[in-house]
Amino acid sequence: MDLLARREHSRRELLRKLGRRFAPQVLEGALEQLARDGLQSDARFAEAYVRQRSERGYGPLRLVRELRERGIDSSLADRAVAGADCDWARLARRVAEKKFGAEPPEDRKELARRLRFLHARGFDTGALGDL
Repeated sequence: MDLLARREHSRRELLRKLGRRFAPQVLEGALEQLARDGLQSDARFAEAYVRQRSERGYGPLRLVRELRERGIDSSLADRAVAGADCDWARLARRVAEKKFGAEPPEDRKELARRLRFLHARGFDTGALGDL
């Protein structure tokens, strides 16, 4: 309960963190009960995670990948990202402006550098538009 009081956790995160102290058969039952009581929800975790990470400037591709790494299945991760109230193209422009300034790139090499940065942040080139 202490872990869930601080922030939302995925089921896999709880298994990993609590697996060091408790037997797996005890954990499974406890996690099932938490889910039935509505205290632990992978969907709620995914929504909170997408909201928090997008506010820090990460794009949808990276968010889906990070959710998968935390034990969220692909369809739930896709729904959480799709349901986010976020204009991904505008966020990509804001992140690029913060990193590189408002000036357009001088040449193709600089444009490629900016696109690599944004791609690493999880934005696809189709959503980037004009930089």
